[in-house]
Amino acid sequence: MTKLQTKSIKHTFKRDGRFYFSRRIPTDLADHYRVPRIVCALGTSCPSAARKQVAAAIAELDAYWATLRLTRMTAIGHNFRVENYGAPYQALSPHLVALEAEASITMKEASDLYLHHKSKGRSPTFKNAAERTTAYLIAACDDKPLNRYSRSDALLFRDHLVERGLSGSSITRNLSHINAIINFAISENAIEMKNPFSGVYYDREAGVVERQPIPVESIRRVQAECRAIDDDMRWLIALVSDTGMRLAEAAGLAKADLLDLYGEHPHIHVRKYPWRSLKTKSSERLIPICGEALWAAKRIIESSEKSDFAFPRYNKRQITAANSASGALNKWLGQFVPNGCSMHGFRHSMRDRLRAVECPSEIVDQIGGWASGSVGKAYGNGYTLDVTYSWMKRATEDLVITQNLR
Repeated sequence: MTKLQTKSIKHTFKRDGRFYFSRRIPTDLADHYRVPRIVCALGTSCPSAARKQVAAAIAELDAYWATLRLTRMTAIGHNFRVENYGAPYQALSPHLVALEAEASITMKEASDLYLHHKSKGRSPTFKNAAERTTAYLIAACDDKPLNRYSRSDALLFRDHLVERGLSGSSITRNLSHINAIINFAISENAIEMKNPFSGVYYDREAGVVERQPIPVESIRRVQAECRAIDDDMRWLIALVSDTGMRLAEAAGLAKADLLDLYGEHPHIHVRKYPWRSLKTKSSERLIPICGEALWAAKRIIESSEKSDFAFPRYNKRQITAANSASGALNKWLGQFVPNGCSMHGFRHSMRDRLRAVECPSEIVDQIGGWASGSVGKAYGNGYTLDVTYSWMKRATEDLVITQNLR
C-alpha cells in the first residue's frame, strides 16, 4: 500500500518511512545552482500531508523558475532593470531547502548527527572514538561543509594521521569512522555527492605490533604468583589465563555469571550488561572453566566483598573500567612474560592450547566467542556444555598447579 501511495506523489521518495521532496534543476537554469537536484525532507510520513507540501513546493519552484527565465530575457530596456530585484530565491518557504543547503552540513554537525542516532546503547569508547577522529580531521583540514571536502583533503588527513605516529591499524579505524560518519550524513540528508575519503591508500602494516601468545612456562609462573598473592587483581588474571576471555569481558562479570562452580560442569555466562557491552554477537556464550580459572572463580564467590560484581574494583562507575584494569594488570604481568606479551596474549595462548589438543575449530570459536566464517555455524544451538567442558579440561590439564583448590 505504501509503495502505491509513494508512486502517486510525484517528485517524492521515502526513506525510513519519511517523505522527501526531490526535483531536478531544469537544464536552462543549471548555471544558477551548484547542485543538479533540489532535495529536502518533508518531515512527515503521512501521504496526504506530503502531497500538500509537494504541491506547494512545485508551485513555488515553477513561479520562481519562471521569474528567473523572465529576468534572462533580453527585451527592450532590459539594461535599465534593477539587478536581483525582489530576490525571488528568498521568497521560498523555509521547508524548501536546496540540496546545496543540505550538503552544507559541516563535519562537526555530521559527527553530532551520527552519534545522536548511532551511539544509543553503545559504550563510551564508541562516542570517544568518533569525536577523536572528527577532531583529527578538523585539525588537518578544517571544519567544512561535506561537499567542500576533496580527495586532496582525504590525502592530507591520511598524512596527518601518519605524522601523528598512528599505526596502520589505527589509521584504518580512523578512516572507518570518518567514512561511516560521512556516509550516514549523505544517506540521512539525501545528499548527492561521492565520499572523497573512501578507498584512501596507506600502509596497513606500518607500525603494527603483532600480539604474541604467552608461552606455557610463563603462564605456569604467572598462575603460581597469582596463587601466592591471592587478591582480586590476581583472581582476574588467573580467570583470563585459563579461559582466554577478553579482559573487558572478565572485568565486567557479575557474580551471578559464575555458575555451577562445585558441580559437574563449572562455567561462566558471558552476556551483555549496561555497564559492559560485548564486542560481537558471538561473544555472548558459556565458557567452561577448569584449572586456575576455577580456582579464581571460587575465590571470588568466597570473598567477603559485598558486591554483585565479580570485580567491584573496576565497576565503581556506570561503565566497567577495562582500560584501568588493562594498565594495572599489564604493568604487573610484564615482569613474568616475554617482551611483546600482554593480558591479551592469554587469549592467543588459549587458542593455541585448544589446537594442541586437536579441538575442532568450531568448538574453539564457540569457547572463545570468535566469529566464524562458516555459514553452517548459524544453524542449530552449538555444542552442549558437557562437550565444550571436556575440551577445555584437556587444554588446561597440563597447566594445573599441584595445589588443592581453596
